[in-house]
Amino acid sequence: MQASDRFNINSQLEHLQAKYVGTGHADLNRFEWAVNIQRDSYASYIGHYPILAYFAIAENESIGRERYNFMQKMLLPCGLPPEREDD
Repeated sequence: MQASDRFNINSQLEHLQAKYVGTGHADLNRFEWAVNIQRDSYASYIGHYPILAYFAIAENESIGRERYNFMQKMLLPCGLPPEREDD
């Protein structure tokens, strides 16, 4: 592997990280990573009707109510963010 190949791969990775929030970056903390994972999961549940129907049946709720509940959970999927230590 040459140095130019390595630079090209790193530049492609940086481009993906800038374009898509969920791919993460070097400064991403654990809380932000968990929030991205939870929001992606809820968005997938809402977007795939059979999964949404499965959750609705399992929780004995209507599909519209489940969709609403998942959208509400997307606001703060992991609770409030932790206190930041300012140095």
